[in-house]
Amino acid sequence: MADLSAFPITQRWKPNSPDILQLFSFPTPNGLKVSIALEEMGLTYEAHRVTLSDADVKSPEFLSLNPNNKIPAIIDPDGPDGKPIGLWESGAILLYLADKTGRLGGGDAAERARITQWVMWQMGGLGPMFGQLGYFTKFAGAEIEDPRPKERYVTEGRRLLGVLADALGDRDWIAGDFSIADIAIVPWLNALEFYGARDAVGWSDHPGLQAYVDRFMARPGVQAGLNVPPREG
Repeated sequence: MADLSAFPITQRWKPNSPDILQLFSFPTPNGLKVSIALEEMGLTYEAHRVTLSDADVKSPEFLSLNPNNKIPAIIDPDGPDGKPIGLWESGAILLYLADKTGRLGGGDAAERARITQWVMWQMGGLGPMFGQLGYFTKFAGAEIEDPRPKERYVTEGRRLLGVLADALGDRDWIAGDFSIADIAIVPWLNALEFYGARDAVGWSDHPGLQAYVDRFMARPGVQAGLNVPPREG
């Protein structure tokens, strides 16, 4: 049995099966990236529900694994050289899992580079911009009377959707075959509906994007990862 005692997070979120990968997460767009990837890659894992409350993500136990106090994070008991490894940042975890399994990360160096560029695009652009758009549309920022903050993210959201739609064209997936790039991107596209921001960023101007989301959502692995861990404990 794997010894995970070096990871204090396991004192609060105790593994039932320490020999398998441990996921500490919540089904936000960033959390869904990893649960969907785990399902699509066929990896056995144990999911622990870590809510977005300070009591969870700012607890000493969670901070011991992720000092940036954000979900998701993982512990892989079978890491490099067979030693346990803890990781955080959803994009980094996607790249690690693709490398570990040899799946969804590209079949050669050129394909891996193309996939990685779209993962980085999502991490540096789509996710942060849509997250801020959600704040100023659905959450506390919606109460701010000055329209300029929201306008900034609406404008950038429109631009990013155009970049994605143009690059996708009539292809099924953004970087060739289905990959971690699609897993990174589509949960954030779905977030627009939750935020009530689709009209603001011109979603209907890009019908190919809805077809892209529908293809993604039709995958059994995606469906299996959508509520992992369950929102309600």
